[in-house]
Amino acid sequence: MPHRIIDLYQRHAAAFDAARRDSFPERTWFQRFERMLPRDADVLDLGCGGGEPVARFLVDQGHHVTGVDSSATLVNLARTRFARHKWIEADMTRFGAESGAYDGIIAWTSLFHLEPLWQEKLIRRIAVWLRKGGVALFNTGPANGVATGTFEGEDLYHASLSPDEYRAALAESGLSVVNHVSEDASCGGFTVWLVGKI
Repeated sequence: MPHRIIDLYQRHAAAFDAARRDSFPERTWFQRFERMLPRDADVLDLGCGGGEPVARFLVDQGHHVTGVDSSATLVNLARTRFARHKWIEADMTRFGAESGAYDGIIAWTSLFHLEPLWQEKLIRRIAVWLRKGGVALFNTGPANGVATGTFEGEDLYHASLSPDEYRAALAESGLSVVNHVSEDASCGGFTVWLVGKI
């Protein structure tokens, strides 16, 4: 169930961080995302983990990162690695930010751990938090439904709306689809959305 995910990532924080440090198949998508940002952009990373490899990529490009994660262990790792940036221990469904606070927002391998209703709510919040001309990058499942994966031998919940439902939620929130690929083989099979706020 979704409410168990926070505990799972906290229990296996070290294993998750180690796996992420050695793998960045989504680099091309983050390069596309980064090219759409202004210089010295303010970027929000929802589900930031320990900051590897995503925050490192953004920091190396000169951007300012605010990371949010429910795992205290992972947040502390990010603080240790990138002390000049902002790291918040929080459930991303309870996180709040000012309107227009960010040039870019990421919800990579995090949004799809939420129940569908919460995914729609978070998309609306992302639209509010983005500045005009801002961009967001997230991934989902390829079709409507619930799937149970595993991590470190434990069940891991994933859920998805249909592509049409995502498009409708984005349009209603004032976000336009810049690029979308279902089950991108070059990116570990992730279904990816790159969207912008006009």
